[in-house]
Amino acid sequence: MISIYDGTALLVYFSIVSFLFGSVMGSFLNCAAFRIAHHESFIKGRSKCPSCGHELKILDLIPLFSWIFLRGKCRYCKSKISARYFLAELFFALLTVGCLLRFDLTLLCLRNYVFLCCLFCLSLVDLECFIIPNGCLIISIAVWAAYLPFSDMEWKDIGLSVLAGIVFGGGLLLISLVLDKILKKESLGGGDVKLYFVVGLYLGLLGTLFSLIIACIIGLLFALFRKLTKHKDGQIPFGPAIALSASIMLFCGEFLVNAYLNLFSF
Repeated sequence: MISIYDGTALLVYFSIVSFLFGSVMGSFLNCAAFRIAHHESFIKGRSKCPSCGHELKILDLIPLFSWIFLRGKCRYCKSKISARYFLAELFFALLTVGCLLRFDLTLLCLRNYVFLCCLFCLSLVDLECFIIPNGCLIISIAVWAAYLPFSDMEWKDIGLSVLAGIVFGGGLLLISLVLDKILKKESLGGGDVKLYFVVGLYLGLLGTLFSLIIACIIGLLFALFRKLTKHKDGQIPFGPAIALSASIMLFCGEFLVNAYLNLFSF
């Protein structure tokens, strides 16, 4: 099996290719999230300027470079283009390189990359309209299941992963139902509950527990940021916090868990 670490030249080559591919995927996922949030099909139809509706050409759609060369403005109506497009492409390009460096050229890398794509897309949708699309969750579950025949997981490990999904997904559902009664309003969306079932499949019991703790911290910081920036909308999307914490655990969960357990070893 080829490894990116077989030589320096190979490492540099695959890093560059993955960065370029990641920027393209970031552009696609950003576009898909925008269309999903606005109830449009992301499979068909050409990209258009959100301000003037002009159909975009190739020169307008080059990831990263188009936004820089056009100085963040539409080439046709000169309206300002949100920096979200550039930042999404750059972030996902770097995330793609990180995934390759962490998991090498393996099927595990492919599985985790698809999961990261789904987490990224659903985060953008949740930020836009407070909805976690079921399609991202279904794809994540399907890819997790498809990878099982090629993994070294035993039936016991698979069972524990499913149990983690049920425990955390079901547990959050019960907590949300209780809080809904107390607060007289929806405390946690159904999409967040379903997302934690998926996270449980990928991270297992202990990894998902750590992910939940990290997500709560990120969620509180995000809520504080929104309050300081005086957002009038009282809703706080929790999906991005869950996605970010799950990504952190996917990359360095083993290190974090071992570091924590070593605190109690004498």
